[in-house]
Amino acid sequence: MAVVRFGQACRRRLTGIVAGVRRALRACRWARPVLGTHAAGTGSDLLRGRAQLLAENALLRQQLLVLRRSVSRPAVTAADRALLVLLAGRFRAWRCALLIVQPATLRRWHRAGFRALWRHKSRPGPDRPPLAAETIVLIRRMATENPRWGAERICGERGKAGIRVAKRTIQAYLRGHRAPRPRGQTWATCLRNHAPDIWACDFLPVTDLLFRPLFAFFVIALTTRRVVHVGVTRHPTAAWVAQQLREATPFGQRPQYRIRDNDGKCGAAFASVAAASGITILRTPPRAPQANATCERFLGSARRACLDHLVIFGERHLARVLREYVASFNRARPHQGLGQARPAPSAEDTGSRSGPIRAVPVLGGLHHTYHRAA
Repeated sequence: MAVVRFGQACRRRLTGIVAGVRRALRACRWARPVLGTHAAGTGSDLLRGRAQLLAENALLRQQLLVLRRSVSRPAVTAADRALLVLLAGRFRAWRCALLIVQPATLRRWHRAGFRALWRHKSRPGPDRPPLAAETIVLIRRMATENPRWGAERICGERGKAGIRVAKRTIQAYLRGHRAPRPRGQTWATCLRNHAPDIWACDFLPVTDLLFRPLFAFFVIALTTRRVVHVGVTRHPTAAWVAQQLREATPFGQRPQYRIRDNDGKCGAAFASVAAASGITILRTPPRAPQANATCERFLGSARRACLDHLVIFGERHLARVLREYVASFNRARPHQGLGQARPAPSAEDTGSRSGPIRAVPVLGGLHHTYHRAA
């Protein structure tokens, strides 16, 4: 009986404690959610202690974290963006309190707001008429035809024509219209400026029917892609290479510069012949075939279009094949780098434009050239 009475007393005691806690929670108004206006909520926050505000902030932050797990991308209106940007500007540790968006997103909204503000201030008005359409077209045409010109240079050119336009205005109309200016001179520009005075030379190794090495030496003019000279030998000595340079420059026909690689076969004799002819030798950097790109591309074309389809029997056979291929390459083959033109058009191209078209086999029918019969 004593045990039963003790249990009943404990139960009454616990019931009284629970009832007291419930009455205390009902009497405590700060635990209830505020359903009034923002002003009323701000007023109630001012009356609460610091510990209560910290606890409420922790509770709200935890709820936002739970909500963030289920909502991948919250919907933010323009007013919300403006308010978040304004509040972040008044709070030093705004990155720590930002939960629904990334800090980079808030900075992007800030920059977009500034752009919108200055776009609004810079719009044409009574004292600032819009720029004429022909003036805008002329600005963009100058920028397209002169990719290395900046807004300052275009502004000066416009001033010469009596048209006064501010530098900032030119920059606004060029934004998004032109490609980034090149940092240096392009290879196409360099080649166009200096190609008439440059020749290039290189060796092409070939293996004959008995697996013996042969060497072909080519000299090419960069401005026309014309093969100036071709020589074939089984033993490319320094004296033989120097003789090929003499044969490639007869009667004063010489370039100002000659490009060559670091091959040891172009030795002192080659340099002395070039110096006597007034030719400056330009050596390419090691392992840089792009520095002699025109010659390298011709060597690849000679292999793919000719040598890969023939069996070479010896030195004389290779010389005859290459002479015929070079004649077709110079006089009959259109080149993409020359706008489908030919380095050295033949006399038949200037004849009649009427009559049947005749096909002439080259290299035993490996290729054909076409021209109108007389």
